[in-house]
Amino acid sequence: MADEIFPVSTKDNLSLNTTELTISTDKKSAFSERSCTPSPPPSRAEHQISVESDDNGESEPTAEEKVELRHVAENLPLSAWLVAVVELCERFSYYGCQGLFQNFVQRPYNGREGPGALGLGQHGATGLVTFFQFWCYVTPIFGAIVADQYLGKYKTIVYFCMIYIVGLIVLFVSSLPFSLEAGSGLGGFICAIILIGLGTGGIKANVSPLIAEQYTRKKMAVKTLPSGERVILDPALTIQRIYMLFYLSVNVGSLSVLATPYMEYKLSWSFSSAYLLCLCMFILGFVVLVLGRNKYIVRPPKGSIITNAFRAVIIMIKNRNTDAAKPSWQAENNGGLNNLAWNDQFIDELKRALVACKVFAVFPIFWVVYNQFSTNFISQAGQMNTHGIPNDLMQNFDPIAIIVFVPILDRIIYPMLQKARIKFPPVNRITLGFTVASFAMAYAAIVQHLIYSAGPCYKSPLCPASEVNGVAQGNDVHIAVQAPAYIFVGIAEILASVTGYEYAYMKAPPSMRSFVQAMFLLTYAFGAAISEALSPTAKDPLILWMYAGISIAALVAGWVFWFCFRGLNKLEDEMNELGADEEVEVIKSEGSSEKEVKSNA
Repeated sequence: MADEIFPVSTKDNLSLNTTELTISTDKKSAFSERSCTPSPPPSRAEHQISVESDDNGESEPTAEEKVELRHVAENLPLSAWLVAVVELCERFSYYGCQGLFQNFVQRPYNGREGPGALGLGQHGATGLVTFFQFWCYVTPIFGAIVADQYLGKYKTIVYFCMIYIVGLIVLFVSSLPFSLEAGSGLGGFICAIILIGLGTGGIKANVSPLIAEQYTRKKMAVKTLPSGERVILDPALTIQRIYMLFYLSVNVGSLSVLATPYMEYKLSWSFSSAYLLCLCMFILGFVVLVLGRNKYIVRPPKGSIITNAFRAVIIMIKNRNTDAAKPSWQAENNGGLNNLAWNDQFIDELKRALVACKVFAVFPIFWVVYNQFSTNFISQAGQMNTHGIPNDLMQNFDPIAIIVFVPILDRIIYPMLQKARIKFPPVNRITLGFTVASFAMAYAAIVQHLIYSAGPCYKSPLCPASEVNGVAQGNDVHIAVQAPAYIFVGIAEILASVTGYEYAYMKAPPSMRSFVQAMFLLTYAFGAAISEALSPTAKDPLILWMYAGISIAALVAGWVFWFCFRGLNKLEDEMNELGADEEVEVIKSEGSSEKEVKSNA
């Protein structure tokens, strides 16, 4: 038996009563998504996937082979790389704009404080920027419903990209000098962030499941490598690799904050020139999205699938039994509900999605940690001797750490664990991510203690005693001391956030992936709300204790999470293969002619 990081005792309750998950393995209940709701005949752009034996010498592994052979990930299809480029361009625009909003809103136009536009002060700026962040992580619910019930993921992304582009155009025009001088800046800014936030929601809910759907293998297969080694092609590992690529593209895009602040300070048009760069970059991503439409594999929407899911959950709650929504249970127990618009397999898959939503419950604590690097960590850096380094430049250590460590984990660490037959399943990765996040906050508390212990201002950093030529220099602690805190946060994101995206995809029914992904993103909104509630403590000297408290909360949340959900590790393969026995699956390849696509089932 393979070893496992954070091993699970054989005494654990593997039936997962705590999560109320039971999985039907009766092949007679094999579920077709198309049976959930009536659906029209396939169009000429729809292709059937037939389950056949593979012509590449691949075979289905036995139980012994699953344990004894090394599991490997496959190379990614071109379409997945195209989606990653689209995400990179969108994130470039998002972070490039958002990074300027605080100064844009807070400082007045042509004021003595530096580049600004609206002059609403720190409180007004914080309020608008916080609303924008919250709005961007609530709207994915709307984008998911549109995709899963009406348009499908690809078309939803295209239409919401158009809304996003309109928002960026409004932002650019309202930031031009003549608009600011005419007093149109505030109205234009509010309109722009509403449109950009709405566009973000339609994209974020759908782009992450879309990139994973470009990989079509459903079940494990044994393959002989050119070296003669027999290995198992593991879809779960390939999906893990896909989301590593996805998160890498997000963080490469986020490096736009290296460019746009420089443009804000150095170019004559200040904010408008930076916003124009973001607009051009987004249009580039949109062009890639449209030109690659013949390459993408896209699932058609399933009509009332989300409505049916909510109806099923209500039945479960009323009967206090997760099986009560099954037609078979209703028939056996005279439940009185006949002609339900789904079958037993749909309920099994829905329960699997509900397990994922339970797993997400602890993530708001993680996002509280994540939010610190773009807010209080920047203020902390400003309390130290910067030696000419802008304090808001330090936050780039987070994406840089991710860009460095994603390839290390994906190509070195994870394959080494697989070769050593050491399992590192999602629940354990998330737990370790929370633990590393706790280390980040503990380190930030230590740095804050060093600041308070140093002169010339001690517990009142930036006091007049630290001024040189009228500019406060902070206490005598080098700004570089803070870098490990950002690096810890970056590593924690790879372990927890990437795995959260992966879990949302793998555990959701194919027809509800956008919705489950949106539920995961919604946890960020709750994290932002908690951060806002903690903001009164973000002042000297209380902030040291805030850092320490968040550190303890993250550590406790991570290990309570592992204690509650560690049993899911034993059912990981079974849960991932639920529904993989479908004989026919319809996939739409946008814009291509009718042809048969063979599944790698």
